[in-house]
Amino acid sequence: MPNFFTPEHEAFRKSVRQWVERELTPHALEWDRAGIFPREVFKQAGELGFLGINHDPKYGGSGLDYWYVTAFCEALTYSHNAGVNMALLVQSQMATPIINEIGTDEQKRTFLEPALKGEKVAALGVSEPGAGSDVANLKTTARKVGDEYVINGSKMWITNGTRADFITLAARTGPEGYGGISLFTFPTDVKGFSVSKKLDKIGNLSSDTAILYFEDCRIPARYVLGEQDEGFYHVMTNFQGERLTAAITTVAAMEKMVADAVRYGNERSAFGKPLIKFQVWKHKFVEHLSNIEACKRLTYHAVELFEAKENPVKEISMAKLVAGDLAQKVAYDCQQFYGGMGYIEETDIARAWRDIRLITIGGGTSEIMKEIISKLVGF
Repeated sequence: MPNFFTPEHEAFRKSVRQWVERELTPHALEWDRAGIFPREVFKQAGELGFLGINHDPKYGGSGLDYWYVTAFCEALTYSHNAGVNMALLVQSQMATPIINEIGTDEQKRTFLEPALKGEKVAALGVSEPGAGSDVANLKTTARKVGDEYVINGSKMWITNGTRADFITLAARTGPEGYGGISLFTFPTDVKGFSVSKKLDKIGNLSSDTAILYFEDCRIPARYVLGEQDEGFYHVMTNFQGERLTAAITTVAAMEKMVADAVRYGNERSAFGKPLIKFQVWKHKFVEHLSNIEACKRLTYHAVELFEAKENPVKEISMAKLVAGDLAQKVAYDCQQFYGGMGYIEETDIARAWRDIRLITIGGGTSEIMKEIISKLVGF
């Protein structure tokens, strides 16, 4: 397996981790309890270049390769706060890549550039109450009237939704099906837009997730991203980056959960010896480490193909599927290993166990991943 990380990648990883452990980690429990984290975190991340790692330098990005994004995702794990991590990744790797790829100069100046600086908060508006992975079934409409689009409908499960300054929005501009979807840069200060409800989740508590409502919202026609009715392909392409970051962060989270558990097991004794010396636990953690390593290799293979612009839908779907399912077992056993300490909110493993549940649901469920893979292998 080649070493994809150069000394420059590792120096970047170190700088991210130092910032994370200094500015994020000490507030992990506090921000979870508050149900949100300070907007200043976006600004700090933007000033350090963490929000535009692989974006166009002309608009404030760094133009680096995807292995830098991988190092960023892995270093974020040390925040002990999956909600903050998800919000930052939505900003940098989910809501803005489409603008970076197909946006006009005006769209990039108005939306992308301030987002990369952390001056504007971005959200991705695809999922709806009746359509998540089934993008072709979107009901939110955008009707062209003169030099404007009039938007009506709602979006659900929107991360950064309560405070987004703009939304990379998918809406129906044509007949039902794949061919009638368009993308827009949607500023949230327009008349008729509202946050219908902030959702009370069971995990990832510090990220604000909302239901959004659009009632006769008018935006300039020049805010359409790319060509009208051609947004479906871009949404599906964008899903690949979202799912790949999910796999990367999950593998890193599993590695950290096991490392923390082993450390705890060396410090905590029972019946005259450290917990980690009991065969039942040694063998269990060896199993997990072996499976995590295999999952990591699969994920890195997907990163390699993604960086080479190979559109590795199968490999990314496999990586997310395997990582998501394995993470449930790893988190369960690590929490069990802590005993009663693993059941209190102040312990990192308790929050990790709670938060990791999302990985088999968000960004496409494990069942959706299996459907995608089955089609790609000809079943």
